[in-house]
Amino acid sequence: MENVTTVNEFLLLGLTSVQQLQPFFFVIFLIIYLINLVGNGAILVITILEPKLHSAMYFFLGNLSCLDICYSSVTLPKVLINLLSAHRTISFLGCITQLYFFHFLGSTEAVLLAVMAFDRFAAICNPLRYPVIMSPKVCILLAAVAWITSIFNALVHSVMTARLNFCRSQELNHFFCDVKPLLELACSNTLLNQWLLFVVTGSVSMGAFFLTLLSFFYIIFSPLYRLGVPMGRDAEVLILLFIYEKVEFGGQVISRRFMEKGIGYFP
Repeated sequence: MENVTTVNEFLLLGLTSVQQLQPFFFVIFLIIYLINLVGNGAILVITILEPKLHSAMYFFLGNLSCLDICYSSVTLPKVLINLLSAHRTISFLGCITQLYFFHFLGSTEAVLLAVMAFDRFAAICNPLRYPVIMSPKVCILLAAVAWITSIFNALVHSVMTARLNFCRSQELNHFFCDVKPLLELACSNTLLNQWLLFVVTGSVSMGAFFLTLLSFFYIIFSPLYRLGVPMGRDAEVLILLFIYEKVEFGGQVISRRFMEKGIGYFP
C-alpha cells in the first residue's frame, strides 16, 4: 500500500528546464500579458465611458474584455515569477485556487461567446424585434447565467480534486495547476474525477461551441433565402469571427492533446 502523506505544496516544472531559454520565454510572455492588459483594459474603459456604446453588443464585449484580463492573470503572473526564480513551488491551497479560477473563467468565456453569437443572430436575422429580444434585463440575465453556470462547473472540479490523496511525486508536469496533471499525482481512485472532467467540462465547452456554430450558421445562410436582402458587413465580419473561433477551438484541442502526451513540458 502506498504511503499517504499530506501535501503542502507542489513543484511546477514550468515551460522548460533549459536555463538559457527562460529569459526568452519571460520576455515573450511579459509582452503578451501587457498587450492583453492594455488592449482589453482600453476596450473595457471605452465601453463604460462612451454612452453611444451602451448597447447589448458592447455590454457583452466589455464582459469578454474583463474575462480576458482575469483569465490571463490567473496563470501568467505565476509563470513569469517562476521563469525568474529557482523556487517554483505553489502551495496546495494556491494550486486549488488557481485551478478553480482557471476553470471558472474559461467556462464563463465559452458560454459568453455563445451568448454574443446569439446577440448577433438576433440583430441580423431579427432586426425589428432585436430591441425586445435583447433588452437590458435580458442582457444582464444572459451574462449572469454565463457567470453563475461556470461557478458551479469550477466548484465541482476544485472540490473533487482537493479531496484526493497525493502520495506520489510533488512535481507537477505543467506550468500551472490544472486537473489532469494533478490527477497524475494522486494515489486515490480518480475515475470519478476523470468522468466529471469529461462530462461536465465537455458539456459546457462543446455545448457553447455548437450554440455558437448554430448562430453563425443562421447568420450566414439565412440571408440567402431572403430575396433582395444583402448579406451586409456585419455578416461578413462574423464570417471572419467564425473562422477565428474554429482556429481557436482547434488550437485548444491540439494543445490539450500535446499536454496529455507530455509534449507541453520541454526537457
